[in-house]
Amino acid sequence: MRERLITYKYPIISIMKKFITIVLLLVSAITLNSCNDEKTASSETVIYQCPMKCEGEKTYSKEGSCPVCKMDILALSKKNSEKIPTDEISDNSIFNLTSTWNTEEGKSIELIDLKGKTLVMVMIYTTCKAACPRLVADMRNIEKQVPKDLLSDINFVLISIDPETDTPKRLKEFAIENHMDGEQWTFLQGTKNSVREFANVLAVKYKQISPMDFSHSNIISIFNPQGELVHQQEGLGVDNKETISKIIKTSKLTN
Repeated sequence: MRERLITYKYPIISIMKKFITIVLLLVSAITLNSCNDEKTASSETVIYQCPMKCEGEKTYSKEGSCPVCKMDILALSKKNSEKIPTDEISDNSIFNLTSTWNTEEGKSIELIDLKGKTLVMVMIYTTCKAACPRLVADMRNIEKQVPKDLLSDINFVLISIDPETDTPKRLKEFAIENHMDGEQWTFLQGTKNSVREFANVLAVKYKQISPMDFSHSNIISIFNPQGELVHQQEGLGVDNKETISKIIKTSKLTN
């Protein structure tokens, strides 16, 4: 009987030792990860700065607005809660639309070819004498207020709601006439169906009221580089501070 006790005693002790060792290793790993997480969280300092740099490189430790231009100051380091852009296209992206468009340069593209840049979009027509010139002025005003170093990450897109009149040649002439012929500007001519489809996506309403005249909504829309709507500005000559702030913030998230 004594020999049997001795025979089974040592395997049990060996198993217990291994179990205790594994438990200690797991506790150590969890503790180490917890410490690293706390260190990372505590070491991340978010600082803010005016997107227009009205006060040069001056920064702030809290959210607020610039005392000079009153624009919202933006975080220079991304918060953990920020949505980081990916290469995936969500169900809400305009890049799911497969329609073909002609640019003012005579190129044929799909909307997904615009992927990778912040998109500032508006629907107009070149023969408009009332609202469209003001929308165009708003677009130019927004473009002028965006920091120059971000313009390469932004595409200002004007879509014609009168594709029969606004051919690529006419759109090119219009771009030159309005000093919107730079690389950051794109004009698009679609078909009646593709224009109607895209207008529905933007919640833009338009109606032809005469052979050369349309009534339409006055909306400027901002899309992130994945083609998801992030902001809309409605009206003519409105305060575009929030729009510009959103464009800058969206563009900085891609850098």
